[in-house]
Amino acid sequence: MTIVDKVHAAEIVTKKGKVYKFDATECMINFIKDFDTTEIQLYLSNNYTEPEVLIDATKATFLISEQIPSPMGAFLSAFKNKSDAEKFQADKGGQLYTWETLLAKFKA
Repeated sequence: MTIVDKVHAAEIVTKKGKVYKFDATECMINFIKDFDTTEIQLYLSNNYTEPEVLIDATKATFLISEQIPSPMGAFLSAFKNKSDAEKFQADKGGQLYTWETLLAKFKA
């Protein structure tokens, strides 16, 4: 897949080294609903404050804010630092999530 939006992109890396690329974290989450997650080594999302810098999605803080559009319409952005996410939340509104609470929201 060609990544169009370098701010919201995401990747999965399997234990065998295969890389799956996504335009947005929500696409990655939808993908894992039908994938054997025991084969996944890394979940990566682009850091919103540093486009094209991949971060460990399982340790990221996520913001869903209708003031920050994402490619697939979930308004979902990933942040390496919770403090950065809180700053954007204060300015743009929305709800913060951990990886676990995000998966629960999307029922992955």
